[in-house]
Amino acid sequence: MDTLAREALRYAGMPGADESWLERACAALSLAREAMRPRAVWRAFPLAWSREGAVLAGAGLTLPGETARRMLTGCGQAALMLCTLGAPFDTLILREQKRDMGQALLLNGCGAALVEALCDQTEAEIAGRFPGACLTDRFSPGYGDLPLTVQPGLLSALDAPRRAGVTLLPSLMMTPAKTVTAILGLSGHPQPARVRGCDFCVLRERCAFRREGGSCHENP
Repeated sequence: MDTLAREALRYAGMPGADESWLERACAALSLAREAMRPRAVWRAFPLAWSREGAVLAGAGLTLPGETARRMLTGCGQAALMLCTLGAPFDTLILREQKRDMGQALLLNGCGAALVEALCDQTEAEIAGRFPGACLTDRFSPGYGDLPLTVQPGLLSALDAPRRAGVTLLPSLMMTPAKTVTAILGLSGHPQPARVRGCDFCVLRERCAFRREGGSCHENP
């Protein structure tokens, strides 16, 4: 709990918060866990290449750009995954925004930490289903030059509305809000770590370390 609470504080933009905030974060985590209805879905597809980018055969999905090429080169398959905390968690956030913005901020950080933990669990499940494969780092639409416009095809390939209750808004943002989609490659040989640094971080626009000219890699 303590480690996850500190991670929640980091997502909330308070990486150096004192013990009183840590206690509040632990309490917020308990509330978040009561509210969330987590779902995780994934599918693996054969991977081919065209001039347009990485083609996931059978998914009707092409991943354009340099990020997909760099991440998936040398892979014979790619797995699509989606993890969500569910609509009741969104309801909790909206309720707390009207009552206590500080609590809502903490809960938002808790949601980010919890959905990332669910992504880690799902990645481990994928690895377990492909024991001979070496997995790449996971990456998501909106990272690097992979556009959000691939989200409709990704959700369709996963049958996300039916299997996880996740849909897209006209803005291409997902609802429920605490939902993550990701792609990872499956290769027959070890893969180097490629997703590193601020360019790939979902917190890059509001990171306290970056505002001070540093990074979390320098302040573990």
